[in-house]
Amino acid sequence: MTSVSHDDTESVTAEPHDGSWSVNLEKPEYADSPELVVDDALTAISETRPGFHVNLVTHGDCGHPEAYLFDALVEAVGDAARWEYVEQCGCGGHVTRVHLEDDWTLPDDT
Repeated sequence: MTSVSHDDTESVTAEPHDGSWSVNLEKPEYADSPELVVDDALTAISETRPGFHVNLVTHGDCGHPEAYLFDALVEAVGDAARWEYVEQCGCGGHVTRVHLEDDWTLPDDT
């Protein structure tokens, strides 16, 4: 699998991406807030066009994304996307690749 560099990540912008991209969820504000990671990860997924993927680069202090992110993805995104754990970065963060397969809109209640 391909590595993701910190230099290749973007912030959540609320603008659609017409290609695959990476979002930086490793900034200090994410360190003790898995809830913020989930919220911004869902925003990033909603900014991704079907047929492409977004790499969610999450803060190491939140732990492995399986512990807090994967169930949230199942609940919110369902069959519109599939995801895979890619790797742990050298800095301790984690990369999860979310492939958007169908149009998906961020629910109003998130």
